[in-house]
Amino acid sequence: MLKVGIIGATGYVGAELLRLLLNHPKVKIEAISSVSYEGEEISNIYKNFYGVTNLVCETQEEVIKKCEVIFAALPHGLSEEIANLVYKENKILIDLGADFRLEKEKEYKKWYGKDYKFKELHEKSIYALPEFNREKIKEYKIIANPGCYPTSIELALMPLLKNSLIDTNNIICDSKSGATGAGRGLTLKSHYPELNENFSPYGIGAHRHTPEIEQCLSEIAEEKVQITFTPHLLPINRGIISTIYCNPKKNSNEEINLQEIYDLYKDFYKDEFFINILPLGDTASIKDVKYTNNCNISLHLNHRKDGIIIVSAIDNMIKGAAGQAIQNMNIICGFEEKQGLFLVSAGH
Repeated sequence: MLKVGIIGATGYVGAELLRLLLNHPKVKIEAISSVSYEGEEISNIYKNFYGVTNLVCETQEEVIKKCEVIFAALPHGLSEEIANLVYKENKILIDLGADFRLEKEKEYKKWYGKDYKFKELHEKSIYALPEFNREKIKEYKIIANPGCYPTSIELALMPLLKNSLIDTNNIICDSKSGATGAGRGLTLKSHYPELNENFSPYGIGAHRHTPEIEQCLSEIAEEKVQITFTPHLLPINRGIISTIYCNPKKNSNEEINLQEIYDLYKDFYKDEFFINILPLGDTASIKDVKYTNNCNISLHLNHRKDGIIIVSAIDNMIKGAAGQAIQNMNIICGFEEKQGLFLVSAGH
């Protein structure tokens, strides 16, 4: 059994990792940590673990010492020190924060206000979107798990960008997320009276996921991709739905053939267990992916039939975080990719 540990186990994503890993047939959760709850049993913090596990929150150093694969579910700025310790021990770190997602330090400084502490580690890490760079992931021990919004957008656009079918100058990405995306810490915007019966955009024109999305899409397209990205906060617990607007290359004056695009997507993702291309006429929705590692994608045209509209739905806590991290672990460790992730939505 593979010995795994979770640093930051008492946050929403950390607890989701624990919930999923408890059902994984190839792993044993050897240790967990939490700075805020050190010495406490996880079942005292999350009552859903009562009678299931009596794991006690230890120090980060104990988790690294005891485990072969370490998941770090922490805010940005806290994973580099951990990565340095893990790398020295020749172990695997899967980071669910933002510290290793951006390739250029100046971009990280611009969007997160911090310099890299261990610059050499960033050359030894990889941005790990499985459906894009599955084979490369196997060669690395510092894994940058993609963000939730980026996952929903990158998977939705990949077939079109890979085939150079759309204009890359200004793709519009309009995304909505449940409140768990903001983390477990208390903020005014996630306070119940502010969130309930409300629906609002935030981070307009300046959300930190923007450079991550553009970086990955540019790598997929092999040319510079620019987006306009606006996230919104939904009054629900979990889920992301992204509506993406794009146009064909400018040298094309013909009406878009939606059936051909659908066939392209079906063929592109034919071997991807977690990607579902919905039949034409259907629309992706959050309820159908809730509690799963799936990404449901539906394809549409505008009324002039000269613009493509893609709708992509994921569970931000699973495919957008913990589930994708486990998917990456399965790839690196040579397990069947869907092990521990064969999950079906309740549909409501």
